[in-house]
Amino acid sequence: MWVPVAGLPPRLTLSALTGACRLCILGSGAARRKDVLARDRRGLSDFHPQLLPSLSFGDSPSWVTKCRLEPRRYITSPRLAETLVQVLRGGREKTCQLFLECNPGPGILTQALLENGARVIALESDRTFIPHLESLGKNLNGKLEVVHCDFFKLDPTNCGTVKPPIMVSKMLFQNLGIQALPWSKGIPLKVIGIFPIKNERKTLWKLLHDLYSCTSIYRYGRVELNMFISEKQYQEPWSSFDIYTQNGQLEKPKRRESLEELQQNLCLIQLTPRRTLFTENLTPINYDVFFHMLKQCFMKRNAKLIDHLHSLSPVDAMDILKKIKKKEKTKITNLYPRDFKQLFETIECSKDYTCKWLYDDFLEDRIV
Repeated sequence: MWVPVAGLPPRLTLSALTGACRLCILGSGAARRKDVLARDRRGLSDFHPQLLPSLSFGDSPSWVTKCRLEPRRYITSPRLAETLVQVLRGGREKTCQLFLECNPGPGILTQALLENGARVIALESDRTFIPHLESLGKNLNGKLEVVHCDFFKLDPTNCGTVKPPIMVSKMLFQNLGIQALPWSKGIPLKVIGIFPIKNERKTLWKLLHDLYSCTSIYRYGRVELNMFISEKQYQEPWSSFDIYTQNGQLEKPKRRESLEELQQNLCLIQLTPRRTLFTENLTPINYDVFFHMLKQCFMKRNAKLIDHLHSLSPVDAMDILKKIKKKEKTKITNLYPRDFKQLFETIECSKDYTCKWLYDDFLEDRIV
């Protein structure tokens, strides 16, 4: 699985996607596509010009909440917002113009999207920001809708009675009039936001689970995800973001580890599910077995693939390696995203075995 905060080498940081999507990584050190050799792209990712940090920032806006329990990151650089709009539109006139913005806060990116003709649905979990966000949509004929909702808490696992900012995506999308598109069609909407400082990995795993199971937002089609996330390999200077703490000020955390956590560099990940993600052997029905395979592989990242195969499947390990054209000494860290999907489908296609997988329920409670 792609686990950027686990400090994996670049090959493995994308492995969770396993051919699931077109992927764009935007951060300092990024290059133009023409500058990247074809052999390095391997058809898995695209590169865009790096984001440039804004050099001037004001104090925290007066409307920032005074009672938030944990700091939150917002885009406060107009220059960064303009760059993001260019990236999100992709230079194409007929691209999707419906954006679902997660916790827009002061609305810097919201305003930039509106000025470029986009329709924006702002899901804001902090009521303090809502009046200001609503004011941005005046005289725009409904191009901006503001909803008290936390995108990262959509569709909770233990879903009893929920109330804002926690919501169920089915009711949210129904109220917004968003229609589902077949997986073979275009992109119904684009999601843009910044992963919460806490539990980035768990949040990413949940979104990947939703993608492969075609639930939550992916029930409505191939939703494009655009998220800033902490990443050391592809860096966006953290100074392009303001971090608001409990008292609404940009104050220095007392603990050193807290400061390091807040100052992690960020990069923008664009994830668009492929039309060809699902095949005869990988479906929204058996995706959980696929996840089981990936989790077990990443529990021991430096182990040889053949050692994992012995604990994953009763199918002959050497025969599997031969079919996927890998050597006996190949390690997990030598695999590319498409290799994991090929491995899974190869085992699924084994006709001489009734039982194809060895399953351990213990793994289901582990997050890599």
